[in-house]
Amino acid sequence: MGISTTDETIIASKLTGNTLRVYWHLLRSSTGVVGVRETQRSLGFSSPALALYHLDKLSELGLVQKVRNEYRLAKTINIGVLKQFAKIGTFLLPRYALYATMFTTLLVFYVSQFRAVNFYSVFGLIFGILATGILWYEGLRIWRQRP
Repeated sequence: MGISTTDETIIASKLTGNTLRVYWHLLRSSTGVVGVRETQRSLGFSSPALALYHLDKLSELGLVQKVRNEYRLAKTINIGVLKQFAKIGTFLLPRYALYATMFTTLLVFYVSQFRAVNFYSVFGLIFGILATGILWYEGLRIWRQRP
């Protein structure tokens, strides 16, 4: 069951700033469960009340469930900057980094098999270097936008 466009718009408008940082922290946690004090310490908030405010805000949006004194990730959504990241275990990596790694591997293999210098081999080398460079640049640019 997906979320409606209206709900997505509301969530996207409220999932900004420190609230987005708290959600990012939840996504990165190994169990998907965090406490108020842990969130405060991890994100460097001035008080537990600030962490509680943002966790409650996530709860109101339906992204988090409060179970006793802990907050459990209830729903994973890809809105805004989160669309640009892929979750691999507890890591959130820019999607471009995955493509850049693949092109880098292919470029290294191509260079190791490089035998003759002609128009096609040089064209392939230039294409590989450009594609790899552009993908790494975009991956780093997206990485800097993370919460």
